[in-house]
Amino acid sequence: MGNVTSNVAAKFAFFPPDPPTYDVNKAEDGTVVFSGLTADKNAEVHLLETKGGNKIVATFWKHPFARFTLLYSHGNAADLGQMHELFIELRAHLRVNIMREYNIKQEDLILYGQSVGSGPTLHLGSRLKKLRGLVLHSAILSGIRVLYPVKMTFWFDIFKNIDKIRHVSCPVLVIHGTNDDIVDLSHGKRLWELSKEKYDPLWVKGGGHCNLETYPEYIKHLRKFINAMEKLALTKPTNKQQLTPNSSMTEVKHNKCLRFGKRSLVK
Repeated sequence: MGNVTSNVAAKFAFFPPDPPTYDVNKAEDGTVVFSGLTADKNAEVHLLETKGGNKIVATFWKHPFARFTLLYSHGNAADLGQMHELFIELRAHLRVNIMREYNIKQEDLILYGQSVGSGPTLHLGSRLKKLRGLVLHSAILSGIRVLYPVKMTFWFDIFKNIDKIRHVSCPVLVIHGTNDDIVDLSHGKRLWELSKEKYDPLWVKGGGHCNLETYPEYIKHLRKFINAMEKLALTKPTNKQQLTPNSSMTEVKHNKCLRFGKRSLVK
């Protein structure tokens, strides 16, 4: 039944660019080469095989002085070709490695889920109890709840974020736009309310669903979170952080951003 559910979800919820915005090839020495990254010596490309037999591409973006590794799950209408510029910026500004998985200790790992990517992020976050932190960016309560204001979670909804957030024990940062017309702000606020260990959320005034990276407060707040996690790694606080929302954000000009496919669950 689980495979049937996953197959149905894949057909209706995921619409990566077609054709892909990047190519991968194997070099003579057997390494996987990602188009456009030949000059970046701190980027590695891997071809991973899932339990279902599918092969997916994962990239590792290494920062020479990184304290943490960011495990980033992007949204449903993007691919690595579109995301790599953002990853380069995050690597530089946050001083972190960015990767899907790279034998990193839980204590040095921060999970990051954008939009539908919040599904795998919370699925993993609910199971790993020693994580350093978790970021939810324009996250959904569940796939069905994006379409209908249901009060219960159905078996066929594979993104049961509203249930799994209750089992996350690390600090949780929620980022959501106040003008998100794809996933309503109420999703982000409810996930923040249900978090056990709340970190000061970022409600981006005027922000939509796929343009939050263009706001200056986005990277500033992420840097603040990373710094807090570094301090937390050095101490053992007796009280959990519970900070109040910041409502003094400034509107800035929107830039071009990614869009969802018409058939997506999130529309």
